[in-house]
Amino acid sequence: MHDADIRRQLRTRLEREFGNDPTALILDELGVCCGRVRADMAVVNGELKGFEIKSDQDTLLRLRSQAAFYGKVFDTVSIVVAPKYLEKARKIVPSWWGIWRVEDGVDSIPRIDIYRSERGNPKPDPISIAQLIWRDEAFELLKAHHLHFGLRNKPRKFLWMALVDFFPLEHLRMLVRSQLKMRRDWRSAGSNMRYEYSK
Repeated sequence: MHDADIRRQLRTRLEREFGNDPTALILDELGVCCGRVRADMAVVNGELKGFEIKSDQDTLLRLRSQAAFYGKVFDTVSIVVAPKYLEKARKIVPSWWGIWRVEDGVDSIPRIDIYRSERGNPKPDPISIAQLIWRDEAFELLKAHHLHFGLRNKPRKFLWMALVDFFPLEHLRMLVRSQLKMRRDWRSAGSNMRYEYSK
């Protein structure tokens, strides 16, 4: 099974699960922690859900570091893993991660089954969550709450810190999810992501 086959089937499953929610957003390759890693797929609805794919052609060399970064940002994470790596992956990922096993199905279409259900992230990092939005988005959020004074020309890290300082974690999570949903044209946004994260 190749990554592209699993990704296609995962998207189909997520669209089926969240398709009745007009506010839900399904994203490919969401950069987190200033672009240090990219989740293979993410769902933004009432939570921020991350998904990491490990196909037969992948390795698990980066999984431990990926898990550390994802744990800073996502409300839940699930690894979608081929049987070849199931046991090894289970020993690496945190206990709150979901594990979805993917196997060859009818007509070589991957079949995804839940091996272990996901649980909530016990220790998200507020500043990493704030970093999901770009500088201009952060400024507009602060401005909407009349908290932008003295910040117009500040570097992005000051705006992220202001968001963390002014908003409790749950409120911050909600604001960031809403901002991600409002972002238009994710294709061009994706091309701009490297530029935004490099500043």
